[in-house]
Amino acid sequence: MTTKRKIRVLIAKPGLDGHDRGALFIARALKNAGMEVIYTGIHYTPKMVVEAAIQEDVDVIGVSILSGAHTTIFEKIFRFLKEKKAEDIPVIAGGTIPPDDAEELKKMGVRAVFLPGTDTADVIRLVEKIVH
Repeated sequence: MTTKRKIRVLIAKPGLDGHDRGALFIARALKNAGMEVIYTGIHYTPKMVVEAAIQEDVDVIGVSILSGAHTTIFEKIFRFLKEKKAEDIPVIAGGTIPPDDAEELKKMGVRAVFLPGTDTADVIRLVEKIVH
């Protein structure tokens, strides 16, 4: 009998933003949906996010951003993923990201951008879809 592995999601708060209520809320929702969630805590660098994702063998990286530095942070995350040959790890974003910037992040490689007020069921469904 084989046991199906739980979906593993890394939730990260890179940069100087110290407000993590949304990240913790999403982490709890994903955990309640049966996923294994690794939360980095605040003030991780993009390099630390990628290293943690690789070390924890996650299926998805979720990045919460409120600071306005989203473009720079995601550029660095994707650069480090490429350097570590881990571009196959999908990345999703959440936070206060202007709609025009959300489109730019998607062009960069972010699979989805969740803005404030997004139903957690939508996040759960997308993570399951990405992994399966």
